[in-house]
Amino acid sequence: MPRPRKRLAGAAGQDKKGLLGKRTKTENTENTSTKLENSSPQKTPASKNCGKNSSNYWLMKSEPESRLEKGVDVKFSIEDLKAQPKQRACWDGVRNYQARNFLRAMKLEEEAFFYHSNCKQPGIMGLMKIVKEAYPDHTQFEKSNPHYDPSSKEDNPKWSMVDVQFVRMLKRFISLDELKTCHQAHKATGGPLKSMALFTHQRLSVQPLTQEEFDFILSLEETEPS
Repeated sequence: MPRPRKRLAGAAGQDKKGLLGKRTKTENTENTSTKLENSSPQKTPASKNCGKNSSNYWLMKSEPESRLEKGVDVKFSIEDLKAQPKQRACWDGVRNYQARNFLRAMKLEEEAFFYHSNCKQPGIMGLMKIVKEAYPDHTQFEKSNPHYDPSSKEDNPKWSMVDVQFVRMLKRFISLDELKTCHQAHKATGGPLKSMALFTHQRLSVQPLTQEEFDFILSLEETEPS
């Protein structure tokens, strides 16, 4: 995960070109203890999107507050993304098979919400887009990196990442609490967020959104918080 002036030494590939790394390691970080993104390999194609139809929209979590992991600060906020060259960064460090499969399913120009997690006020801050499709995550091979995976081989890498680019801030912050209120209401009424992965598969740091979910959440920025 890119961190201004705190970048881990020795990063290769995109980092040498000024494209700092990005990732989020926390799954289910909303008011719970932080855990690694480890799970059994998923044999289900990523396009099934947690049982939903194929998605062109995403929600991607990152930690905006400083937290040291193996001596490295894994903080990366939407403001940090904005500060990168061309407001672009690679989304590295994902270590959950289903989340990785979602990364591999992403296509150029698809939109994603930038979600601040594992912080005092989790929620959606803004929009970004996919500007490079999945390719091997270099951090899996770096022994000094918090996300090093000794079981992954360069000729058969386990983990992938994509490049993202800042699009814009939302007109207002949309909190987890507000989304949860909508989700609970929609479960009863059949509304757009009734099956939102943020609540049904909450441990995933990379999640699919249906167009209906995406459009509804985007419409919230035009309203006052409920």
